[in-house]
Amino acid sequence: MNGNARPRFLMCRPTHFGVLYTINPWMKPQDWQPHETMLAALAQRQWAGLRRALLARGAGIELVPPVERLPDLVFTANAAVVLDGKALLARFRHAERRPEEPHYRAAFAGLEARGLIRTVQEMPDGMALEGAGDCVFDADRDLFWMGFGPRSDAAARRVVEETFGIDAVALELCDPRFYHMDTALHPLPRGEVLYVPGAFTAAGRSVIAERVAADARIEIGESDASQLAANAVCVGDTLVMSAASERLRAQLAERGYQVAVAPLGAFLRSGGSAFCLTLRLDLQSAAEAEAASTRTETRARA
Repeated sequence: MNGNARPRFLMCRPTHFGVLYTINPWMKPQDWQPHETMLAALAQRQWAGLRRALLARGAGIELVPPVERLPDLVFTANAAVVLDGKALLARFRHAERRPEEPHYRAAFAGLEARGLIRTVQEMPDGMALEGAGDCVFDADRDLFWMGFGPRSDAAARRVVEETFGIDAVALELCDPRFYHMDTALHPLPRGEVLYVPGAFTAAGRSVIAERVAADARIEIGESDASQLAANAVCVGDTLVMSAASERLRAQLAERGYQVAVAPLGAFLRSGGSAFCLTLRLDLQSAAEAEAASTRTETRARA
């Protein structure tokens, strides 16, 4: 889990992806079904384009086997919260997604057997937490931004903090379009935070203002928010996202970041984008990164 190692992501091919039910405002099965064959093929191509964009930037990709009648298994960000080699498996709010849980459990057992994950833990019974979708790691601040309300329980904060030993800042999500934290907020490597202000309550916006300096807050406008611009994957100084306005690109460029567009319109129909389709497996807390650096130095001197 060396912080200097290549980034590693968990993904799932969209072999069985489709909009088969409605659990958020983006999902309209009646619009998907008349064009199912075309849209399913588009999803395959767009997923492959995202995978290529990540591989081109040095990422390693692990795969969860797709399962028929589990269309949202493709959104692997919801599988677990992962940090320092520990995985806290998701427990889903909606009945439609609960059948995914044993498949993710099996996938993580395989990752543990291969040494890619050190420990796997489950959420307490009756408590919902939908993985990294609602628990976004901020490496610069060494904390999780945790969303609660639509999909995850506020009480899950305690479990996250006890499991990983770092703070979890819990913010209530109040716009049903932004039902997971990863649709509404994205921390950048040098401390900036991309976010959709209207996704949060006034109290949540105050907490963000307390934690993030004004010049580090990048507000996402309605046009970019409707394309889930916050739902990006950051690899180095590149943000891989489905779409970005010229204004947002310019704001990011001013801060030394570049945008790589990987269109994901088929997945937007289900309320997901680049971050949703990936789960970072190699993230490290500050303490773990320091310990890894010390181990490396010790070996070098030996």
